[in-house]
Amino acid sequence: MKRAFITGITGQDGSYLAELLLGKGYEVHGLIRRASTFNTSRIDHLYVDPHEPEARLYLHYGDLSDGARLATLLAEINPDEVYNLAAQSHVRVSFDEPEHTADTTGTGTIRVLEAVRASKIETRYYQASSSELYGATPPPQNEETAFYPRSPYAAAKLYSFWITKNYREAYDLFAVNGILFNHESPRRGETFVTRKITRAVAAIKAGRQDHVYMGNLDAVRDWGYAAEYVEGMWRMLQADTPDDYVLATGVGTSVREFLVTAFEHAGLNWEDHVRFDERYLRPTEVDALIGDPSKAEAELGWKAKVHPLDLARLMVDADIEALQHAGQPWIDRVPLEGWPLR
Repeated sequence: MKRAFITGITGQDGSYLAELLLGKGYEVHGLIRRASTFNTSRIDHLYVDPHEPEARLYLHYGDLSDGARLATLLAEINPDEVYNLAAQSHVRVSFDEPEHTADTTGTGTIRVLEAVRASKIETRYYQASSSELYGATPPPQNEETAFYPRSPYAAAKLYSFWITKNYREAYDLFAVNGILFNHESPRRGETFVTRKITRAVAAIKAGRQDHVYMGNLDAVRDWGYAAEYVEGMWRMLQADTPDDYVLATGVGTSVREFLVTAFEHAGLNWEDHVRFDERYLRPTEVDALIGDPSKAEAELGWKAKVHPLDLARLMVDADIEALQHAGQPWIDRVPLEGWPLR
């Protein structure tokens, strides 16, 4: 049985990746931050009583700010694969919290890499990189495109990209960077623009709110479905040699197009409900990110199937359904203390 360790397991990508790996027969270990409130909602459906023989998912308290804890955990778990997905990942927030973003999104990566090296485990390492690395560089963007980060988040991810590549070359570590373009889902955080839109559509449709306040509607992004992208992460670690790959749909869509599609799918006129608020503008904007995933398709056999506007409709349907069930008891909810935390 293969064993994997995932930082950021309670996030969107971490939850889908945990599902994928469990489905492939892995034993999965995840890093989780201590909190006074439940923060496992995205993975509660994966819970199996640790006393049962089929239990294969385990959570461990820790943080990317604690390198010693990371080294101890990795030595104890001895995973075949390490996926570093944890970060302060909100671009707009990174302008408000640049130091925290640098410490988690940037320096956190070197702590995980050093923990891998210090624990002397034989493992394969995946680093979650980002299309934000390209910033002001015109699309389409691929693995050879020059980087031009335009936010503290992107700058921190740039450090993570290069330090991962450096460890691959300096220590012969099987380490890869997955340069994933925007990938969304019904599990996306509520403050990210796509989920902000689809949640607002559901609430307006239900008569619970009248307006949603937006920033730049002209920004173009390459939005894919997160559940498909974790398959690409896994495939990168199954390759014969480590390399860096872009995952994207290759289709550019503006925020406006995504928004209009979401409202129309619910039978609403977006112009009746959308308001502008300059507080949602970035100090330095990224105009267009559109990926060229041809290398991943040729070498990994990976190709996105869900394109941006289909994704908008999928997310609207999920948020409308979620709102209809809001307030109903979660009969099968697992308390945090029920998890096999270590």
